Amino acid sequence: MSLVRWNPARDLAAWPSDLFGMQREINRMFNNIFRGSEEGEEYALASWTPAVDITEHDDKYTVKVELPGVNKDEVKITVESNMLTIRGEKKQEKETKKENYHRVERSYGSFQRSFTLPTAILNDKIDAAFKDGVLTVQVPKAEEAKPKQIEVKVK
Repeated sequence: MSLVRWNPARDLAAWPSDLFGMQREINRMFNNIFRGSEEGEEYALASWTPAVDITEHDDKYTVKVELPGVNKDEVKITVESNMLTIRGEKKQEKETKKENYHRVERSYGSFQRSFTLPTAILNDKIDAAFKDGVLTVQVPKAEEAKPKQIEVKVK
């Protein structure tokens, strides 16, 4: 019995070429839906998810949410059962005059982002600020969640 080196490219060459065409078609459909194109623009405009950064510090968690074009009055922040939820709506401006749009790439619509928080936070001390289209939520840690430094004695 002799050993034969496996070559995956040789095995793939034996597959029907329609399989690769089908893969390209599936990729095109996903690109249309999630990146927006002439065929998928209606879906792209109907769904919008703002980008979020979450950082941990010694005494708090910081959640930054990009909300360009969103009025601060349109944003609602709730904490329930250790779940931080940020929801709101980015409304499209309605003009009465006729305009011919050549391309629409900005997304509009309702959004909701939810994040599970550790149990050791101070719910009543959560603070939020909105500046230059960025929502910053400060979630302070409870004392038992803060890191403690213990001195080690050498004998």
